[in-house]
Amino acid sequence: MQLRESIPDLSGATNWLHQEIRNEELEHGLPVLIHFWSVSCDSCKRNIPILNSVMEAHKGKIQVIAVHMPRSEKDKDLKQVIQQAQKYNIVQPIAIDDQYSLAHSFSVRTVPAYFLFDGEGQLRYKQTSGSARLLKKRIERFVD
Repeated sequence: MQLRESIPDLSGATNWLHQEIRNEELEHGLPVLIHFWSVSCDSCKRNIPILNSVMEAHKGKIQVIAVHMPRSEKDKDLKQVIQQAQKYNIVQPIAIDDQYSLAHSFSVRTVPAYFLFDGEGQLRYKQTSGSARLLKKRIERFVD
């Protein structure tokens, strides 16, 4: 994905946890953070508490959607995804991308990956790998 591109269609998820989100249901005017993660990704797990603190600090000012992208067949175990979501307190909607449809739409090859869209649905920032601390700073500048 390139900057200023629109949010890709989210209907390619094979399943949803917590709540299914469709593009037309996104709250216009609010920025949207979409983050890709996997149960077998240690870096993802280290970053989730940072994302949770950002979401809590900016509640009502940003929409967050998680996308679980399996890195292996073992990662496709839905029970394991649910357990990890509970363990790491991932309460936002989680798209399960077992067919890699969303990964393809967002051009994601590795996790973690983060996409920050403005209130008009245009991509303003993307980050693949690395710490969520830089992402946190971007979000704070973006929503405040």
